[in-house]
Amino acid sequence: MRTRLRFAALPLVTFACPAMAQETSDETDEPTIVVTGQGLPDTPASPAYGTVEVPRETVLIAPSGRIEEALASVAGFQQFRRSDSRSSNPTAQGVTLRALGGNATSRALVTLDGVPVADPFFGYVPFAALIPEQVGRIAVTRGGGSGPFGAGALAGTIAIESLSPETQAPLGMSVLANDRGGTEAVGSVSAALGRGHASGTVRWDRGPGFYTAPESQRVPASVPAKFDSISGRLRVVAPLSDDLELQARVLAFDDARTLRFDGADSSASGQDASIRVVGRGRWQVDALGYVQARNFSNLVVSSSRFVPVLDQRNTPSTGLGGKIEVRPPVGPDHTLRLGIDYRRAEGELQETPISSFTGNITARRRAGGVTSDLGVFVEDDWQVGQLILTGGLRADRTVIADGFFRESDPDGAVVEDNRFADRSDWTLSWRGGALLRATPSLDLRAAAYRGLRLPTLNELYRPFVVFPVVTQANADLANEELRGFEAGLDWRPVEGVELSLTAFDNRLDNAIANVTIGPNLRQRRNLPAIETQGIEAGLRVARGPIRFDGSVSYSDPTIAGEGASLALDGNAPPQSPQWFAAASLTYEPKPDMLLSLSLRHVGDQFEDDQETEVLPAFTTLGAYAQVPLVGQLKLVLRGENLFDETIVTRVSGGDLDLGAPRTLWAGLRYGF
Repeated sequence: MRTRLRFAALPLVTFACPAMAQETSDETDEPTIVVTGQGLPDTPASPAYGTVEVPRETVLIAPSGRIEEALASVAGFQQFRRSDSRSSNPTAQGVTLRALGGNATSRALVTLDGVPVADPFFGYVPFAALIPEQVGRIAVTRGGGSGPFGAGALAGTIAIESLSPETQAPLGMSVLANDRGGTEAVGSVSAALGRGHASGTVRWDRGPGFYTAPESQRVPASVPAKFDSISGRLRVVAPLSDDLELQARVLAFDDARTLRFDGADSSASGQDASIRVVGRGRWQVDALGYVQARNFSNLVVSSSRFVPVLDQRNTPSTGLGGKIEVRPPVGPDHTLRLGIDYRRAEGELQETPISSFTGNITARRRAGGVTSDLGVFVEDDWQVGQLILTGGLRADRTVIADGFFRESDPDGAVVEDNRFADRSDWTLSWRGGALLRATPSLDLRAAAYRGLRLPTLNELYRPFVVFPVVTQANADLANEELRGFEAGLDWRPVEGVELSLTAFDNRLDNAIANVTIGPNLRQRRNLPAIETQGIEAGLRVARGPIRFDGSVSYSDPTIAGEGASLALDGNAPPQSPQWFAAASLTYEPKPDMLLSLSLRHVGDQFEDDQETEVLPAFTTLGAYAQVPLVGQLKLVLRGENLFDETIVTRVSGGDLDLGAPRTLWAGLRYGF
């Protein structure tokens, strides 16, 4: 039985520093110090890599109220499953870009205020832990790269920034309910703390959910996908000097879900803490350290007898890391970045298979290990007139150690005890690009890169079952490596109109995939490569009270098979649609009054590497309306999947799982 986190007992992080104890006085000549709560600014050549910004408004007006839907406005963004963080297993929330496939582990690096947020054991992104109301902006860069934590930025980087202190309302509240009895509640407080700033936010989402099984496939044991998640965050920002700023954050969450059958419960929980120091003087500095404590449990229910058959009762894991980046003053034409970063993940699974006939435990299993990555990087942007050149190198020492798999019988006698050899390696990655300001309205850009991803503990050591398919782990997995290049343009033909176009070619060597090796049997293996070429386009138009934002991408991913994987050669990788498209139309006739429609399309994709199971394309329409009432109080109406489109999220032997049907929300919002 999961335990509800006691948010009232969260430690309030305070720091004894003179800057926070001093009060501003009109009688002194001390300069005003403004804390930003942000990291160092983007470098001049950042646009060379085709970064797309998701503004705060897009996050706040998402019809579902979820961050993952706001990210889906960038064509090419994809989770492993098509369901969102209310109706999927948490471990299926791996994030990738550019249809590079996946096996539920993230191939894109997701950070919050510079700190990686992926689960240390599984590699999924805990979207239910992220609070949309506290997001300031999101920058999405498709394509691999170097820089801090670059070893995780295989398919790209999704950098989430918190709301800056000057834009925080002293009090924010939001309460909404939907037509199935689900609720969403958020509360936030913010206040000056000496010359610094402190804020705290709690969000609670719960609901009875919907049936993920089609009506024709429901049985007496079928139940709606109920969910109950709570997340709380404390953040402190304080000046240490005129150009040195301290940022500290504590986050805790607890997320419980039930999927398809009564008793098929899962729970993900965690506590994260980070400290960051940002210096904006002549020598710019960005230094941070973080620690994550996470856990996951899951009860697997037989789809034939509808009783528990596997209790994944405990998966404790710990992640820790940090970075130091320095930008020395090397002249107005250069922006030089030097740095070092470190990431370590440790964890193990603890599970017990259960007889579906007797209900007795048949075995006890434990498996886990440690992975780590130490990286050093250097990057320079050089401005020559209207041309900006950029290039960076990164060296990573990756370690996989202390791996084990142990199984005993119910009485404790050891049946299997495997110890896997430690491994380490050095890998050199790089990226380079050019940005030409061809005219005041036209930018031309090109980039090439090589990226790296270390296998997760989940991929290395944890087998799992999605009945009737068994997927084996593989302790011998090699690192994934991506090589790619792209070219594009950004054109602003008239004021208020922005058009972007990018063509890319990526090759993912040693791609880790769930490979079919027998009837209802798969194993995680390194494929020789996944190759994908494609085009991405974006259009933004702002005309008075009307705004349009559209994005579309087409890619053609294929598996390059040879040897044991020769039969897969030319197949599309699983979970990799060719077409993505998203568009939104927003009308804001006056402040705080807003109406928005959002359209999203995802093309056909295959469930498996044999191309035998197809997940059909879908198109959904969502809506958001906001009407001011009194002061900062607003009426909010939201609609998800208004045409009640059937969204198939999983198919296995004819059995389907479905995504969210039409859902209508209504409520009040204050301060946000």
